[in-house]
Amino acid sequence: MKISHIEHLGIAVKSIDEALLYYENVLGLKCYNIETVEDQKVKTAFLKVGETKIELLEPTCPESTIAKFIEKRGMGVHHVAFAVEDGVANALTEAEAQGVQLIDKAPRKGAENLNIAFLHPKTTCGVLTELCEQ
Repeated sequence: MKISHIEHLGIAVKSIDEALLYYENVLGLKCYNIETVEDQKVKTAFLKVGETKIELLEPTCPESTIAKFIEKRGMGVHHVAFAVEDGVANALTEAEAQGVQLIDKAPRKGAENLNIAFLHPKTTCGVLTELCEQ
């Protein structure tokens, strides 16, 4: 697997509007995209820090994995997303061959039209890991 860079850091929040008060007013970052990903039951907002993005994740319903995450762990860092150069499908094959537990067996569409897949934190040193490609 060839990782080119950290694509984004996913941060679970109860309210994007409230979180943006901190990220924009205190840190001086600028939100450049807000969208809802219906099949993931999440609303996202993106900000850039240099070449790395921060993705704020707000649940759109109580059954959302983000809502469950916040209920169990509180707001905060949810995942780290890495951009892969050799494709998400290839990266999944390589990861599984190395004994990594896959959440997604195949790539799917995520925010910003990225192909994405997640690796289970039980086998990634406790960090929910997302693999991304354009």
